[in-house]
Amino acid sequence: MKTSCFRIALTTASLLLAANLAFAVEVKVATPDVKGAAKATGDSAKAAADSAKTGAKGVVADTKASAAATKDAAKGTAADTKAAAKAKLVDINTATEAEMKAVPGIGDAYAAKIIAGRPYAKKDQLKSRNILPAPVYEKTKDLIIAKQPPKPAAAKKK
Repeated sequence: MKTSCFRIALTTASLLLAANLAFAVEVKVATPDVKGAAKATGDSAKAAADSAKTGAKGVVADTKASAAATKDAAKGTAADTKAAAKAKLVDINTATEAEMKAVPGIGDAYAAKIIAGRPYAKKDQLKSRNILPAPVYEKTKDLIIAKQPPKPAAAKKK
């Protein structure tokens, strides 16, 4: 009786583990929608299809390979997005409300508060003046800048 219960428990555990491996293969990793993301998603889908054919040992190897490929693609796209973000800094002293709302984390209310509180000497004044809460400021600080207007030339004495 003990051995049959033990066999049933062992069989049940092995079936559950096999089912979990099958579900792990079908999970898709969401990547940012940037260059190369479509290719990485296509590659991971092909790897998942191939791994379903090869069995449990092949599943683990293929899953690791596709995860590594997706991770490498994500690293490349993260560098691309950082470079693009630096190129598209929004000046909080001159930007329109629409340009402000284009920054992730800034909506209608925050854009209006930023415009009403102008001018800013430094971008961290958004946090110190309580225009933006700290978590929102941390999210947006790399996407904004506070440019100063050029100083007018002093009038020449005659």
